[in-house]
Amino acid sequence: MLTISYSGGVPIWSAGGATVDPGGAFHFLEDGLLRLVNGSGTTVWDSNTASLGVNSAILEDSGNLVLQKNNSAVVWSSFQNPTDTLVPYQNFSTGQVLRSGLYSFGLLYPGKLALTWNDSVVFWNLGPDHNMTSPSLQLQESGVLSVSDTNLTNGVPDQIVYSADYGEGNDVLRFLKLDADGNLRIYSSSRGSGTVTVEWTALTDQCQVFGYCGNMGICRYNNSNPICTCPSDNFEPFDLTDSRSGCKRKVELGDCKEGGVTMLELQNTKFFTYQSQQIFIVAKTACKSNCLTSSPCVASTALADGSGSCYMKPSEFVSGMESEVIPSISYVKVCGPVAPTPSSPTQILKQPKWWKGKVQIVVVSVAASLLGLLALEGGLWWWCCKRNRRFPGVWPEYGSLGYASGAPVRFSYKQLHKSTKGFKEKLGEGGFGAVYKGVIDGKTNVAVKKLEGIEQGEKHFRMEVAAISSIHHLNLVRLIGFCSEGRHRLLVYEHMKHGSLDSFLFTTEQMGKQLNWKSRFNIALGTAKGIAYLHEECRDCIVHCDLKPENILLDENKTPKVSDFGLAKLINSKDHRIQTLKTVRGTRGYLAPEWLANLPITSKSDVYSYGKVLLEIVSGRRNFEVSGESNRAKKFWEWAYEEFDRGNLEAIVDSRISCQDPDMEQVMRAVQVSFWCIQEQPSCRPRMGKVVQMLEGIIEIQRPPPPKAASEVSINEVAITVNNNSITSSSNGEYRM
Repeated sequence: MLTISYSGGVPIWSAGGATVDPGGAFHFLEDGLLRLVNGSGTTVWDSNTASLGVNSAILEDSGNLVLQKNNSAVVWSSFQNPTDTLVPYQNFSTGQVLRSGLYSFGLLYPGKLALTWNDSVVFWNLGPDHNMTSPSLQLQESGVLSVSDTNLTNGVPDQIVYSADYGEGNDVLRFLKLDADGNLRIYSSSRGSGTVTVEWTALTDQCQVFGYCGNMGICRYNNSNPICTCPSDNFEPFDLTDSRSGCKRKVELGDCKEGGVTMLELQNTKFFTYQSQQIFIVAKTACKSNCLTSSPCVASTALADGSGSCYMKPSEFVSGMESEVIPSISYVKVCGPVAPTPSSPTQILKQPKWWKGKVQIVVVSVAASLLGLLALEGGLWWWCCKRNRRFPGVWPEYGSLGYASGAPVRFSYKQLHKSTKGFKEKLGEGGFGAVYKGVIDGKTNVAVKKLEGIEQGEKHFRMEVAAISSIHHLNLVRLIGFCSEGRHRLLVYEHMKHGSLDSFLFTTEQMGKQLNWKSRFNIALGTAKGIAYLHEECRDCIVHCDLKPENILLDENKTPKVSDFGLAKLINSKDHRIQTLKTVRGTRGYLAPEWLANLPITSKSDVYSYGKVLLEIVSGRRNFEVSGESNRAKKFWEWAYEEFDRGNLEAIVDSRISCQDPDMEQVMRAVQVSFWCIQEQPSCRPRMGKVVQMLEGIIEIQRPPPPKAASEVSINEVAITVNNNSITSSSNGEYRM
């Protein structure tokens, strides 16, 4: 294969992806043609540049292979004809495509990055929140993937993706590659090493790649590795040597005999529905029977998430995945009777009877030994707990190994009612419900939140709780457990000794709660790190939707911990995309303009809220208060920008700490970052990872332009009602993200 490689032998381009035999050769012909031939002289690939005046071929330092005319005009280049990889300095625009097998990657005209299967099914896209007329994608040397509009000469690029090693190392080579498994990744390679490291992946769940396991193949996980199986023993693999080749029915539907056509039921399984297909709102039984009686339908999926949606798949290509956390049931047409579902890929391959007998003996022996050990351990644990008063019987779950492993503890409503003394001491109240102080196991203080507006069934609620409890970061409040009984939905969090940030910022000196500048800056930086973790380091991006000082809590060391993250998904049961929450669960003064403009809500909406909070940390004043320092009524943040523009930074700083000689370099960074964050256009706001670096002084901060006051005017001009910090439109009944 003819390739262009990074230092160390990492390939970044190949001649059509074709291979040649040992006698193959690469020629640059007199007519300006590049040609790759086999030993027999058969052409494998050529540049299609004959008779176009090409007289030179140059391999540039950037890795671009260029064919030029006498006047140095470029006739053909490898950058213009990519295969499966992009490198820094390589512009990638609409019309260009990366290909790997049945998968392709390209830019859609609005500016979205898109992964496509078989040139027909777009199964992943990501991009800016606004339309671009001429988008162009580029991977920067620092590991940032950005999209810019080439029709805007002074346009600011939208930074879409940051690799995990963003900006690290001076001798690191990075590239974007569409792999054979259909996933898009950013890789890094130390110059000359020849080894690569994955720094970003488009789909962190490989099973979400459409067609990964072929037609009728089911993708699931064996530990952390995706594996491909057939739906049941009614199917067999197309190719025993390739588990991703898909499956076929052992008996075709047209050849069914005594059993006739029936439906195979697959629990916790979904078939991907990116293509246009029929959607019904019916019960799962009807979803099954409707497909059975409809000749075009070959499979269906009933979503058990409270939406009642049923997807009918008329296509013969069915791609699906199985997971215990998927709230859906799928059905596939087979010839009866229904055969068992294989529990592992090895069950697809037939094993000799003597092998099965030995396996059964080993399995029974091991199982018996494990049961005996568990019984002994359980007896010892019960005996110890019975004799130890530190383990009262009312909290058996809390003292169990389940809690120690990080899994959320399930409490009864009676337990939490008792621990809070009948929900007597209220710690606060927000858009998702009130919070009460409680004590569990007789000594541990907790915060118990009574959720409001939760519509999901218990199974889905528990899945979301499990997802939230798996998130651990120094600057995020830890979820201990939950309660789900009837209509009662409660969450149990670790208790923060110093309460919320607002009690320190917006108090008088006589109240005794003060924060010096060092503490304020550490709180600002820690909060940014917590939000950046939610946006950029979790398996799925989590948008907070209600970031404000009341949701930033301080522990005994005044370390900031963000609370209420992940709750926005609990409010909406019918669509898990954060862009379509039915009711605005935010707080006036912190809402980004897109909430009220019917535009998509993304992580940039949290950046806006953070900017407002950051200015409050510096000034000790609510950003939506009317400034008393000006001769006319204006929002505090408007006045603050005017003072910043005049160079009067000291006027913005909280008067209670201005005499403490705060670090004015840090103050300047914080103020500039706050104004960048509250820009009206989401594309102009930095991502939270960059916010952290700007606050730390790692990267230079350019002077921010003035945020447009229209973003706040639009809030006042819309008729709204405020109830429990939720905002709904009084004109059309709801805002949509």
